Amino acid sequence: MMLDYLLRLLLLVPLVGGLAYGSLWLWRKLQPGMAIGNRERALKVVDAIPMGATGRLAVVEFANRHILISVSRGRIEKIAEAPADGAFVLPDDI
Repeated sequence: MMLDYLLRLLLLVPLVGGLAYGSLWLWRKLQPGMAIGNRERALKVVDAIPMGATGRLAVVEFANRHILISVSRGRIEKIAEAPADGAFVLPDDI
């Protein structure tokens, strides 16, 4: 009786561990934007800093331009824009 229990334990513990490891490995491989193909992304977050409890400022790169945006709980606003290697230009409505 005890030998039967130990045999099952010795077989099932590595099986369950292997299944857990395999599923985590597969999940990591199939995440969007991860290892499969290493495709070039159209949008890249260059930098982000927190501003207060729920807001942050972020610089994103899109189409060879840097865009400074303000992100808060219910709103995203464009603050300024510049070429990826140039000076910032404030939008007309500020």
